[in-house]
Amino acid sequence: MFRSTAAATTDRIEEPRRSAWARILGARPFLVSSVALLLVALFALTQGTVAIPVTTAAAMLLDRLPFVHLDVQAPEAWQRILFDVRVPRVAAAGLVGAALSYSGAAYQGVFRNPLADPFLLGVASGAGLGASIAIVSPLPVDSYGFGWVPLFAFAGAIVAVALVYGLSRTGGLRDNATLLLAGVAISAVASGITSFLLLSGGPKTFPIFSFLFGGFNTASWPRLLVALPYVAVGALVVYVHARALNVLQLDEEQAAHLGVDVTRTKIIVLAAASIIAAAAVAVAGIIGFVGLVVPHVVRMLAGNDYRRLLPLTAILGATFVILVDVAARSVLPPQEVPVGIVTEIIGAPFFLYLLRRGRAAGLL
Repeated sequence: MFRSTAAATTDRIEEPRRSAWARILGARPFLVSSVALLLVALFALTQGTVAIPVTTAAAMLLDRLPFVHLDVQAPEAWQRILFDVRVPRVAAAGLVGAALSYSGAAYQGVFRNPLADPFLLGVASGAGLGASIAIVSPLPVDSYGFGWVPLFAFAGAIVAVALVYGLSRTGGLRDNATLLLAGVAISAVASGITSFLLLSGGPKTFPIFSFLFGGFNTASWPRLLVALPYVAVGALVVYVHARALNVLQLDEEQAAHLGVDVTRTKIIVLAAASIIAAAAVAVAGIIGFVGLVVPHVVRMLAGNDYRRLLPLTAILGATFVILVDVAARSVLPPQEVPVGIVTEIIGAPFFLYLLRRGRAAGLL
């Protein structure tokens, strides 16, 4: 009885209100978004201090596919630049963009608030502290091929989120305010310790700034391969709960009446989303506002059904961060602007827009 009632209710609430964009695309948003991602990725591979023609870059990529052999006339330097530098960088930007956007969509679903993002529960500050400890420590930088910094950053993020969960256990995670206040407290402590390390560590702490601003200039395949399993498993866990997230958009009490275990769903989704965000931060440092901006834009374009929203958010999030990385490399050549600075310039006005819109609608 509860199951059939829940199914009927979610079928009604999952009917997205079609925007003009969605009506134009019809049933093909995933195809169009995927093609856009591929085109943007190819464009990004051609940009840099050494410009590579699009046709040549595409031919070099196709030549690496199994059973494909093309007579590509390209300098050896182009081969090294493309496959050793740009392909890992674009792959890292895509993975991080998809992970942060997907995690942000999950957070917004749990908190039922468009202003939620994946750094609410201390992921960013915990990762920053972990990276800072690794940088000022005597540990070798390049151990195991990917360095201690991403490992410490990931551990710091997970510890921070675990502390937040521990502090909010008295509310059983039913009270979102308690969870958020715990996140603010842990973030403040972690940020304070990171600031102390910056002030006391001398010149050795300069790499900390690079991590705190975020970027892909140190992207490598080993880092991606370490982060990918966490992102993939976390994304799968969140997607399994997509229908429950749809029901949660009604109200927690109504969701419970419809058969959803609200507390269990919130714990699992937030834990999985936090792991996804922690893995992304470990790869590229702290890149803010991606998990806030992209899910909300996708929601305006494609509706509120999380079964569609989550994968579309991942695709468009990857596209967005790849484009931002291209912009960061191109604004002040040959110097690179940290990607996190660019996303803050884009995201802060959008955040203010959401804040004003939410207050006008009585949602905040």
